Amino acid sequence: MTTLTLTADRAGERADALISRLVPELTRSAAQKLLERGGVTLDGAPVRKNHRPAPGQVLTVALPDPEAVDLAPQKLPLDVVYEDGDVIVVNKPVGLVVHPAPGHPDGTLVNALLYHCGASLSGINGELRPGIVHRIDRDTSGLIIAAKNDRAHLALAAQLQDHSLARTYEAVAVGGLKEDSGTVDAPIGRHPVDRKKMAIDRKNGREAVTHWSVLARYPGYAHVECRLETGRTHQIRVHLASIGHPLLGDTVYGAKKPVPGLAGQCLHARRLRFVHPSTGKTVELECPLPGWFQEILRKLNR
Repeated sequence: MTTLTLTADRAGERADALISRLVPELTRSAAQKLLERGGVTLDGAPVRKNHRPAPGQVLTVALPDPEAVDLAPQKLPLDVVYEDGDVIVVNKPVGLVVHPAPGHPDGTLVNALLYHCGASLSGINGELRPGIVHRIDRDTSGLIIAAKNDRAHLALAAQLQDHSLARTYEAVAVGGLKEDSGTVDAPIGRHPVDRKKMAIDRKNGREAVTHWSVLARYPGYAHVECRLETGRTHQIRVHLASIGHPLLGDTVYGAKKPVPGLAGQCLHARRLRFVHPSTGKTVELECPLPGWFQEILRKLNR
C-alpha cells in the first residue's frame, strides 16, 4: 500500500495520470483499472479516474494481490544474455511477440520465460507473470529485460521513468540525413484515425524524446544509432518518420512495399544499461547486429 500527501506540484493532475507517475509499477491503463475497482482512495473515499486532487489531500493506493493468469509455459529457444536471481535479459529475435495478445495467444516471450524461470515470477500489475519492464515490437530484435521478483520490477520500472535504464538501438533510415546527429522531441499518442498506429500528438500525446546519430551513410540510406529518453510505443519508428526518414522495411510508417529479405522494420535493440536492483552496480550489455541486419548493410554498401 502506498500513501501520499499531495503537495502543490503533485495536485491538479487527473488521478489516473497522477497515480501512474507516482507509482512506477503502474501504467496509466493499470491505474485506471485499479481506480475502477476501488483500489485508490482520496482522504478515505473512492476517487474517479478523471478527478483532480487538491494540495493537502491524502492519496492511498492499494495494489492488488497477484492473480494467476491463463498462460502456459512453453519450451521455446531463448538467447539469454544475462541472468541472476533478480533479472533476466534476452536477445529477442525478429518475429517473436513479447506478450500474448489477440492473434498471438501463445508462442510469445512471456510463455518462454514462464517455462525458463519457473517459480521466479514478478507479480506487478496484479498478474503472476515474468515482469516485462519494457517491450519491443515483434519485428524488432535485440535486448529486452524482465524482472524475476517484485522488488526488482519496482526498481527497474523506476529507472525506466527517470531514464537511468538506458536503451540504444541501431536502425537503417530511408533518405540522406543532412546532419550527423539530432534530437526529436515530440509527444506521441494514438493515431486519430487508425487506432493500431501511433502518431505525433502535441495536444494529448505523452512526452517522447529520441536522440539519433549517423553511424554510416549509403546512397539514399543511413545507418543510425538511436538513444531513447522515453519508451513510447513505436517511438523510434514514429519519430524518424516524422522528420522524413522512416525505417527501411517499415510498412506502417514508411513505404507500403515490403523489402525482400527483411521481415518488418530494420531496427535492433543493441545496448542496454541499468543499475542492478540488488548490488547497485551498473550493468552494461550489448548484443551484435543479427545476420539479417548485417546483410542489409552489405547490400547497401554494394
